[in-house]
Parts: sequence; C-alpha cells; structure tokens
Amino acid sequence: METGGARAGQSPTRPVKNFPHQIFRAYDIRGEVGSALSEELAADIGRALGAEARARGVGEFVVGRDGRLSGPAISRAVAGGIRESGCDVVDIGMAPTPALYSATGRQRAGVQVTASHNPPPDNGMKIMIAGETLSGDAIQEIKRRVLEKDFGENSGGAGKLRREDALGAYQKKMTGDIRLNPEKKLKLVIDCGNGVAGAVAPKVFRELGCETVELFCEVDGNFPNHHPDPTRPENLADLIAAVKKHGADFGAAFDGDGDRLGVVAHDGEIIWPDRLMLLFAERILAERRGAEIIFDVKCSRALPRAIEMHGGVATMCKTGHSFIKNKLLETGAPFAGEMSGHIFFNDRWGGFDDGIYAAARLCELLAADPRAPAEIFAALPDSVNTPEILLPMQEGENHKLVADLLAAAGEEDGAVISRIDGLRMDFPHGFGLARASNTTPALSLRFEADTRAQLEEIQARFRKLLLRARADLELPF
Repeated sequence: METGGARAGQSPTRPVKNFPHQIFRAYDIRGEVGSALSEELAADIGRALGAEARARGVGEFVVGRDGRLSGPAISRAVAGGIRESGCDVVDIGMAPTPALYSATGRQRAGVQVTASHNPPPDNGMKIMIAGETLSGDAIQEIKRRVLEKDFGENSGGAGKLRREDALGAYQKKMTGDIRLNPEKKLKLVIDCGNGVAGAVAPKVFRELGCETVELFCEVDGNFPNHHPDPTRPENLADLIAAVKKHGADFGAAFDGDGDRLGVVAHDGEIIWPDRLMLLFAERILAERRGAEIIFDVKCSRALPRAIEMHGGVATMCKTGHSFIKNKLLETGAPFAGEMSGHIFFNDRWGGFDDGIYAAARLCELLAADPRAPAEIFAALPDSVNTPEILLPMQEGENHKLVADLLAAAGEEDGAVISRIDGLRMDFPHGFGLARASNTTPALSLRFEADTRAQLEEIQARFRKLLLRARADLELPF
C-alpha cells in the first residue's frame, strides 16, 4: 500500500515509491537537497524527532547547522517540525557539530544540520537524544515515523523557541580545559577547508597561545578551495605546502562540520589518525592504567599492540561515529577513535567526536613533552599501508557485495577473521579489510603490512575473494 491515513491537520502519508529511503543511513540522515531532502521532508523529520524525544521523556531540542548554503532553510524546517511536536527548540545557529554536542549534553536532545564532507549540494542531520547518538534501528524508527506520519499524540503543539550562544560557551570551555606549557610555544597551520570549524578554531588556538597560520578559515558552503575531507591525501596538499613554507610544528585539517581531524607533521608527512591515537592512548594510559581504549576496524595493528603494551584493554568496534560514541557511553572508556579522524575524549571532555578539541589536546601533549614535535612524530611506529580505498557502487550494492563476500570467505591459512564490520583478515604480517561504507554508496577497503611484498600478497588474496563474489568488478588496487 502506497499511502496511509493521516491525523487531522496533517498531510497524507508520502507515496512510498517516491520516498528517499537511501538518505536514512546507518548513523545519520544525508542526501542531496531538492532531489532527496526537501524542506517539507525536513519538517516531517523534525516532527518525528520531536515525537521520539517526547516518547523518551525529553522535551527540548538543541538545533545547530554547519556552513552549507542550504543550512538556514533546512534547519528552520527541522526546528519548525520539532516545535510542532510540542518540544521546545534552542537555536544555536551556525556552529561546529561538537559545539552542538557540547550544548546538548546528556539531558537534552540535539540535531545538527550537516552533511559533513559530502558535496556542497548535500545536507542532512546528526541526532542525539539524552546522550544516545541515533544510529541503525533508531534512524530507521525515525524513517518509519515519517512514512506513517506517526508524530505522537502531542503533534500540533507549539514548542517555544529561544537562542543560545553555544559557540562562545564551547570556546570558553575548551580554552579553560587545555593546559599548554608556556615555555614551549607551538606553531601550527590550521586548514578549515571553508567549513564551519573556521568560525571558532582560529580563536581557540590563538587564545591558547599558539602561533597560528590560518588556511581557508572563511566559512563558505561552496568549498571553493578543496573538499573538506581530511581523509583524502589530495585535500591535504595545501596544508602540507603551508606547513613546510611556514616551518610549523604541525598542521591540522578539519572536515566540513568540525568533528574530524587530519594531521600533517613538520616535514609534510601525513600522520594518519590511527597513529595519532597511539600518542593519545599512551598519555591517557599513563594516568589510567588498565583503562579500555576503543578503535574501529580500519585501524592499524600497531594500535591494539600499543594499548596492551601500556597496560590498557584494546576493543575493536564497528566503524561509525555513532557506534563508537554509544560504545563509550556503554563502557565509560576514557578514549576512542577511528581511522576517519573522529576522535573521542571521555576523560576531561564529553565523550563526543571533536576535531578541534583533539587538535588542542595534541598541542597540550606536544608542549608537555621535552622532545621536539618532530622527534615525537618520528618515533611513532609505521607500516606499509594504504589510505581508505573507495570503490563507488550503486546505492545498496555495496552492502550486498559485502554479504556475498562474507559468504564466499572461508578460513584462510594464518588469518584471524573478524566480521564486526565487513570482512577483516589479520595475518602475522598485516591485514586487509573490505566493508560497506555507510556515508557513500561505495565499498571501503584498507590494507597494511610489514613490507610492500606482503601488502601485495594480502591485496591479491582480497582481489581473489572479491572477484569470486562478483566477477565483473573493476578493482582500484
């Protein structure tokens, strides 16, 4: 049946055949504005979010947005829908996603209108209710409410609207938390990629006393200089050049909504997030021996080894900021991170992913160490590895391929197989991973080994498995 009944004063249920099911993803809502995400749909999502929050005993939503051109219209529509559900709205305006998380806390609900590092025409929403970041079945429950117009008994209410300076409070809280050694002044380049981090990051690092070189810190939803995704090496080219030119200790790059961090060392080497997590984990475990540290399936084998060597408990988790955040909430672990640059401090900070705070904690760590930053980065263990390799596919095909791959994969000699998130095979000399991306319709692959020959051997094994599952694949490795 394509249509259903509606409550008085509501429009009829949207025809299922025209409904953009694909925008309700594993840990957020994301799609192209106009063709997939309209203001009308955004308002219905707001009504559904309000109904869900009220069902959980929460009556107030914090609403923020990143710097995308569609942000003001989509956030107004979402906020309007939330208020119609009977929930109050606290509008924080344009602010990084972590500022929204900080303002929401674990008592209120929050929705950030953002598409993170997606192309400029896209937008979407990241959602928290009473400390839980919605993902998986909870996102599908929001979709069900929208499809069935199940907006709760209080739909048609009139929630109040007020505004809050969450950005100023976030900056003040961060600069009050970070403690830099004044005798070791740091110089860094920050690249905001014209994302919303530019609204606060330069102020934070200047106030902390760092000599700060700004790159693309003007917020511009067209992203005119490069795509705001620090996981792609091509997006770090300008930062690498600026770090070398200015003789900086390191460079920090943020994604479109400010919750992810990319780091470049003084010599232009990219310090991938799993290696960066080694530094943070070692420092945290020095203070909290025996603590649990959480990381995602894309991370290097060196990370769990280092965690265990320093007396910690290493826990591998499914990739996805909401999955990791909820795991932190469940376990109380003091630190977590994933290869995409989402880094979570749950010791002195709020347990949410925050690229700006992670960069500030890196400044604190480097300033406290008697060694030069160059020595600290050079001492990090390394391997022969690939960045994340994406194989674009049609919507939904990536998940089917992974299911076929898991069915085709048997026990391999010397391999420890994990099915936490796709197929990860750990060998004595390296690992390979194939999983379905949850942010784009693509297969996500990553490989690591001790030597180039061993890396090629692992890639050959995965090539054979993938082609066994689907013979017509054109593999990018």
